[in-house]
Amino acid sequence: MADRAHPSHLSDGPDPQALDEVVEFTSDLIRIDTTNRGGGDCQERPAAEYAAARLAETGLEPTLLERTKGRTNVVARIEGTDPSADALLLHGHLDVVPAEARDWSVHPFSGEIRDGVVWGRGAVDMKNMDAMILAVVRDWARHGVRPRRDVVIAFTADEEASAEDGSGFLADEHPELFEGCTEGVGESGAFTFHDGTGRELYPIAAGERGTAWLKLTARGRAGHGSKVNRDNAVTRLAAAITRIGEHDWPLRPTPTVRAALTELAALYGIETDHADVDALLDKLGPAAALVEATVRNSANPTMLDAGYKINVVPGEAVAYVDGRYLPGTEDEFRTTLDRLTGPDVEWEFHHREVALQAPVDSATYARMRAAVEEFAPKGHVVPYCMSGGTDAKQFSRLGITGYGFTPLRLPEGFDYQALFHGVDERVPVEALHFGVRVLDRFLRTA
Repeated sequence: MADRAHPSHLSDGPDPQALDEVVEFTSDLIRIDTTNRGGGDCQERPAAEYAAARLAETGLEPTLLERTKGRTNVVARIEGTDPSADALLLHGHLDVVPAEARDWSVHPFSGEIRDGVVWGRGAVDMKNMDAMILAVVRDWARHGVRPRRDVVIAFTADEEASAEDGSGFLADEHPELFEGCTEGVGESGAFTFHDGTGRELYPIAAGERGTAWLKLTARGRAGHGSKVNRDNAVTRLAAAITRIGEHDWPLRPTPTVRAALTELAALYGIETDHADVDALLDKLGPAAALVEATVRNSANPTMLDAGYKINVVPGEAVAYVDGRYLPGTEDEFRTTLDRLTGPDVEWEFHHREVALQAPVDSATYARMRAAVEEFAPKGHVVPYCMSGGTDAKQFSRLGITGYGFTPLRLPEGFDYQALFHGVDERVPVEALHFGVRVLDRFLRTA
């Protein structure tokens, strides 16, 4: 049989079985409830065993690893044709955020396929990508395809919480499984963003803001609620979180964000003015949504905990803040929080992870762009920085440069971003087919 991984055979793509399997696997994985409620309340093992079985059927030997019972990860390696080439990490997480069935049009763990759409929690975050990976690998096995470089596949636990049982555990305790990996591909990018003018944009993630989840603690004098109390912990905390919530963070565009702004400005025929980024964003219209959350740091108060009775002034009050910082700005972020919290409120990191940045002029980025453009010839690929975070943060400890690449071609009016952690999460069947074709093409050329 001819070597289909050779460039002369790149016109070959996934067979009809692969297109059927990506839909089947997405639905099956959704039906396996891997809700991650935080605090260790999750069981990914059934989904991990499902993925491992699909890989084992191809002749691979997947390894199942746990830090905590039931919090299972899967790792497998496909040997490439060029032993001298750096390896590529291909990863997706198995856990999902909670879903209230009463709020949904269909049961969130039904995996129902209706009117050409697969419904359920994880349809876009990110059991769709897990299914794409499985479908591509199985298609390769049927047709004798081998990639040029080793491809390490990792299905992880705990991404929707601390990643301590998932990618963090793998990076810290099993780095040998990722030997030779210099780059990684995971969520989220290469999805269709409709700008309202008929253009299709395909943002590929080449960076992530750092995670700075904060715990704020104010202490004061406990006492009766009817008495004067100038040392009220709740008042001190409220003042601090108000300052944080109302703070205007300065612009700090990173190289990835600057590249995004430059390409978007060129696409829309707008003069690029990095000295006035806010004015440039105003001119970009709906496309500004791709970058506006990543031109500066942010800190949003999200949780409050104080008191136990209405007529008792508590001696302590606690709040939590979701902070995010751009590459190179962590020191500034810390200094700003010191000032905003003031002398009466202490703060600490409840959870912290690094900010990431990946080059947009790399060969890997160019190959991702080319793969998208082959199957979406009217699309415009642009780089972007993710406002949130992914497992790429933990894998960066191993020196792996991470990109977000979960290709989906979506119809106009399909609000992809709103479905992340949202109600009625779903993905079109045709989007899954597009994803398999693009992922297959990229991996063959990577």
